[in-house]
Amino acid sequence: MHSTSRGVVAATRRTHVAIPRVTFSTLSSTQYSRPRLLCRSTSVPPKTPFSAKTDQPKSAKSFSSAPSTREQYDVCVIGGGHAGCEAATGAARAGARTLLITQNLDTVGELSCNPSIGGVGKGTLVREVDALDGVMGKVTDKAGIQFHMLNRSKGTAVWGPRAQVDRKLYKRHMQDIIFNYPNLDVRAASVSDLVFDHQMASSSSSPLVWGTVAGVRLETGDVIPCSQVVICTGTFLSGEIHIGMKRFPAGRFNEAPAIGLSASLRAAGFQLGRLQTGTPARLDKSTIDFSRLGKQEGDNPPHPFSFLNHRVDNEHNQITCYMTHTTLETHELIKESMHLSVHIQETKKGPRYCPSLEAKVTRFGHKGDHKVWLEPEGYDSDLIYPNGLSCSMPEELQEPMMRTIPGLENVRMVRPAYGVEYDHIDPRELQPSLETKKIKGLFLAGQINGTTGYEEAAAQGCIAGINAGLAARNQPPLSITRADGYTGVMIDDLVTKGAEEPYRMFTSRSEYRMTLRCDNADTRLTEIGHAAGLISAERWEKYLRDRDAIQHGTDILKSIVLSPQHWERHGFTVTKDGVMRSAFDVLSMPSMTLDNLVDSGALQGFPEFEPYITSRIIADATYAPHLARQRADVEAFHADETLLLDPDMDYTQVRGLSEEVRERLQRFRPTTLGAAKRMEGMTPASAVHLLRHARRTWHANSRPQKETRRFVQVVSSP
Repeated sequence: MHSTSRGVVAATRRTHVAIPRVTFSTLSSTQYSRPRLLCRSTSVPPKTPFSAKTDQPKSAKSFSSAPSTREQYDVCVIGGGHAGCEAATGAARAGARTLLITQNLDTVGELSCNPSIGGVGKGTLVREVDALDGVMGKVTDKAGIQFHMLNRSKGTAVWGPRAQVDRKLYKRHMQDIIFNYPNLDVRAASVSDLVFDHQMASSSSSPLVWGTVAGVRLETGDVIPCSQVVICTGTFLSGEIHIGMKRFPAGRFNEAPAIGLSASLRAAGFQLGRLQTGTPARLDKSTIDFSRLGKQEGDNPPHPFSFLNHRVDNEHNQITCYMTHTTLETHELIKESMHLSVHIQETKKGPRYCPSLEAKVTRFGHKGDHKVWLEPEGYDSDLIYPNGLSCSMPEELQEPMMRTIPGLENVRMVRPAYGVEYDHIDPRELQPSLETKKIKGLFLAGQINGTTGYEEAAAQGCIAGINAGLAARNQPPLSITRADGYTGVMIDDLVTKGAEEPYRMFTSRSEYRMTLRCDNADTRLTEIGHAAGLISAERWEKYLRDRDAIQHGTDILKSIVLSPQHWERHGFTVTKDGVMRSAFDVLSMPSMTLDNLVDSGALQGFPEFEPYITSRIIADATYAPHLARQRADVEAFHADETLLLDPDMDYTQVRGLSEEVRERLQRFRPTTLGAAKRMEGMTPASAVHLLRHARRTWHANSRPQKETRRFVQVVSSP
């Protein structure tokens, strides 16, 4: 399921999303064997996994139904959702010959949950994916039908770009990109096995490696050799839907779960957990009385997601969203039906920040109402998504409950709400590159890692795909740290702390949010991406122009330096402490604007920049007084990240550790001292003992240059 800043969401209609079938098999030195180790069920009849639909896009790079085993790729990406699309394009940008495998070409890029992109924290992830030349931001700018900057009244550090999107337009534009992307082929097929080489694993320097990826096997028995695989399976691992006391296996309505895959992952040694989420009902727009409800219009002008764009396609055709709320009568009906919901009776953890209506009523019993946003699903759709009404009540009680809400007195429910419970791997089984520790060449991205949301999946897919592509070319992985972006914060949280509940990105998760703003993602990441060969010429030229313009404006502001008395003559109240202040310094004062400085005559001849450039200059000036301390925090963080721990370290030899800490370190094997310190249960004293042991037995390589930001392998001291 997908969550945004305004609730938990899910599929608006019955769409059959590609659910690749995955099992594990082993490659010996002489033949392919095929033990059924990992299996993945499918919503497509297995008899014709390669049958091409007649209405598939003509531009799609599909193959015949009888592929040759001689076809070889560097990277195979399984799944065409948000993680899969970013993983496939990321691997292709990294220079790897890439194949995206999905059962149905028509569902590539499907918005299977709610029709929106972005939110607080989540919108910054989209901007970061775009800064690395990903595709989600560009598609959103084309498919968006209402753009809104959340937290606009607050500082830019907590701004959250968000857009309602037309699901048909989004899918169409995403497919236009995917089916014509350089270095990327797309195939409609079902994967039945992953092929491994255990001989290569046995020759690995690490005894922890269980196997090495050698290819994928299709249901026809044909093998596509590859050295890297990225699995993007969504929330289908042993998925089970709950409606009232009813429970049945499914990942979403009419889509079969992956039963065998969970058991097989356990057999391979992966730790699995169980999570819950849910989705609201879908409502008939014609049965809603909007005249009594509050309106939310889009921003004018809207803020694009992509740094390549100054405008969005539907700027002058934005739709309206509406706000209503639950009532005390709503809450009473919820309380009376609690015992009729198996989803509520289960002990698995659900999303804390996008809770179900039952959870809201239970946790916040003192509140008389909860907001509900009514969101159109597209220009020509008759469905409304009621963001905030996720529940798992019995189906026959849901419509009466909704009719207690203002504006919905006569509403007709098109599809009921439901809860879903599913498996995920413990993401502490992953390296920061999102490659698994046990299987070399196997990368995981998206909800399989315990996250929730399109944006979180896309950011993981971007990094996993890029690193799979780099690995195929024997290049070190790209590292995005906590100090570089929210993408780094998310990955670090996952691989060091795990995910006991569906992980959702918020600005509050970052200790460096004054520098990790949504407006400066290009400054933080585009140069890193360019150094790794990931950035197109068009984006690089645009980035350099913007960077130079921002620097030019900043230099002008810093060049105008006046005493407090001189600033007072221009009409500004400045502390008379004898300290000379630049216009850049004065711009950081409360309520100060660039127009104030220009109108006062202090900035004579200041250039007229594009509005987004001016906004960046103002934001940099606003936060400048606070960044000195944050820079010190970042330097301390980098000092810990410099000391890389040997992945094969024997933690039983580290003196002074408690058994609990020793067991955690032995099991999850953090890659750096900083990651070890952020592990759950790690005490300051334990970190000191680990540091002493590392310094005594291993040497710390110096931190890589910012331009490449890659991991450096630690080797044993003599």
